[in-house]
Amino acid sequence: MKFSIKAKALAIAAVIAVSSAQPAHAVDLAGSGASFVVPLVEACKAGFAKKSGHSFVYTSTGSGTGKNNSDNKIGDFWFSDSAHTGAKKRSTIFHAPIVAAPIAVLVNLPAKKDIYLSSATVAKIFAGQITKWNDPEIVADNNRSVKTVVYKKTASGNVAVDKSGKPIVLRNSSKNIYYTLPNKPIKVVFRSDTSGTSNNFTRFMNGVAPTVWTKPANDAFTTAFPGNINDTANIGRIVGANGSQGVATLAAKSPYSITYAEKQWGTSFGLRAAYVGNASGNFTYPDSAATSAFLGEAKQAADGIVTFDYNTKVAGAYPIGVISYMLLETSYEDKTKGTAVKELAEYFLSPECATAAAPSGFIAIEGTFLAKAKELLARANK
Repeated sequence: MKFSIKAKALAIAAVIAVSSAQPAHAVDLAGSGASFVVPLVEACKAGFAKKSGHSFVYTSTGSGTGKNNSDNKIGDFWFSDSAHTGAKKRSTIFHAPIVAAPIAVLVNLPAKKDIYLSSATVAKIFAGQITKWNDPEIVADNNRSVKTVVYKKTASGNVAVDKSGKPIVLRNSSKNIYYTLPNKPIKVVFRSDTSGTSNNFTRFMNGVAPTVWTKPANDAFTTAFPGNINDTANIGRIVGANGSQGVATLAAKSPYSITYAEKQWGTSFGLRAAYVGNASGNFTYPDSAATSAFLGEAKQAADGIVTFDYNTKVAGAYPIGVISYMLLETSYEDKTKGTAVKELAEYFLSPECATAAAPSGFIAIEGTFLAKAKELLARANK
């Protein structure tokens, strides 16, 4: 069957149009790792494809698997919510801080009321020391006068700071709270996979309540657990699920449960985020301003790894923030693919992704953190 001259011309025009819409250098990338970042990664996928012509798939496997995949060169990029300092880490891998967010303490309680938990109470619940919702310590947290701080915000929703770098407070307020808590057992849901969220959450509990959470942080919640998680009293009451979506799903199906995950997962599954007490004695909600006030007190090393001050006295700081790192190669064997990965990292940091497309609860990297991220990205794909 022969094409007519007109048909040939149309066919050629169609090829040209497709070629123009899809750059010749388009690259397909594969990433894996932290489940914490999935809502952001998925929200920015279409924008990156439109801007660069490249595409990517991202498999939510947990930070531990992301680290292992980077060790074994499985895929092209990886995310981890905790620093990769393991013995198997390849010398060509480095950390680039890409995005931040609060770790929310999420509860499934029948009353549509705000719940307040001091940091020590959080640690005792997850350590298995507080087992009932009407425990005197939870009752005390929720029947009292509480202080809150309202910050001035930047256009991206982060806390605004003055010339000395201190958060700008719009107002302080206090209110009396009352909550008749149910006489029900608390079902604790933890991450069963190796997870940077677990690493940061157990690091927080060890930092604020070291006599309660006596073991150091670990990607594996069961390894960091300060007692015997297989004790008869814990079996069936302290249970695990895989991934951020997994713990949110299980908690949503389990009345009177509590878990920890990025706040967006709680929003998606109808779980309430608790106000958490900080070292100043205030209770703060896991929003962008309060979390960025906490992150502003963190220290960042030359290699990009961040150390948090869980006992900061900044009055309105939400004390459980996390920065997710993109693990990148200093030198990719495939330079074209390496360039595409670098473009992806830059896109994640850009206002198009980090501010405009990001789901509620994620925090754009700004200031010195952004400067460090850009400095580190300059090392990629040499």
